[in-house]
Amino acid sequence: MKILIVGGGGREHTIAWSLKKNPEVKKLFAVPGNAGMEKIAKCFPDIKATDFDKILLFVKANKVDLTIVAPDDPLAGGLVDLLNENGFRAFGPVKEAAQIESSKAFAKAFMQKYDIPTAKYEVFDDYVEAVKYALSCKQPLVVKADGLAVGKGVIVCKNTRESKEALDLLMLEKKFGSSGDKVVIEEFLEGQEITVLAFTDGKTIIPMVSSQDHKRVFDGDEGSNTGGMGAFSPSAVYTQAVAKEFSDKIMKKTLEGLNKEGIIFKGVLYFGLMLTADGLKVIEYNARFGDPETQVILPRLKTDLLDIFNACIDGTLKNIKIEWEKDACVCVILASGGYPGEYQKGLPIKITKPDDGILFFHAGTANDAGRLVTSGGRVIGVTACGKNVKEAREKVYANVGKIKFDNVHYRTDIGIKKN
Repeated sequence: MKILIVGGGGREHTIAWSLKKNPEVKKLFAVPGNAGMEKIAKCFPDIKATDFDKILLFVKANKVDLTIVAPDDPLAGGLVDLLNENGFRAFGPVKEAAQIESSKAFAKAFMQKYDIPTAKYEVFDDYVEAVKYALSCKQPLVVKADGLAVGKGVIVCKNTRESKEALDLLMLEKKFGSSGDKVVIEEFLEGQEITVLAFTDGKTIIPMVSSQDHKRVFDGDEGSNTGGMGAFSPSAVYTQAVAKEFSDKIMKKTLEGLNKEGIIFKGVLYFGLMLTADGLKVIEYNARFGDPETQVILPRLKTDLLDIFNACIDGTLKNIKIEWEKDACVCVILASGGYPGEYQKGLPIKITKPDDGILFFHAGTANDAGRLVTSGGRVIGVTACGKNVKEAREKVYANVGKIKFDNVHYRTDIGIKKN
């Protein structure tokens, strides 16, 4: 079987690693891929994840049996639709379904319509009105770009000055382009963040194991938001009671609501949650695997990933029994100094052999004439499993020093959350 993975981050490397376990997978391709993925897949760095025409030609020319569309941009742009329309098999939601992530205004209106608990909010496309409203709100509050913003379009504002600065950044300075033409302003929720991903074929939805990520760039959850500096699984606060609340009040109602809207969602549905004093609430939806959550979830998966993907596409997910390892898992991201702001690319990376069982999932790496170099903000994720989170994080931190490049930055408190 020939499989193409669209994307080139740590999430895609982890998916490739997991799929490679299946002996039916004879060839793995990746566009653009990364230097770590080159060891298990043939990568084509000149083809971007948003080069739809080139991807379609590639699928045709190489007789690809299945394409995995992993990142948000190609999902929001309709790559799955294009492949399906041309008779090719693809895993991931179609464009209409992906808008649950690509438009925060759509997602909030959807949750309100179907009584899915979330933060109170207002939507604005007029800067003056947005500022007027924000300044009248109780602080802190949260300002979000309506569209996709590489995981950085959510700004927590501690006071009115920061609220205005956030609106300036999104609506006037166009930090994330047209994604900030419309903004969502919502109340700040206090509590523990939890992530639960779920596989769905549009009729059946099955949750994965829970996880928690660390979005802020510095220890103690200080500094700017990033795409994620690390994650761990499972979440200690995701008890059986919380899991039931999630299933009954959020997960099932989300799938039912999508179906009532005539939207068939096939793929991975990501629930970003906040466990508040008033119960569980949805912070956001994503229409795909999270990054770096994938790096701590898929290593715990016992069931074959390809079988699950095929069941999601074919509408037979109810026939799959999905099983998980009891071990915990921790991932620490090694990032370029300066990330999520300006950072240098092309820095040589030196890797020494890790301890047994340690996984290095590449993200921002490239092959420069045979040299491994940095090519992005988040460079490599170091992942380990253990009997509990404490043991897993000890294994990870014993191995982060085996990856070296100039100005490397990582948090030292991944896996530690107040519970």
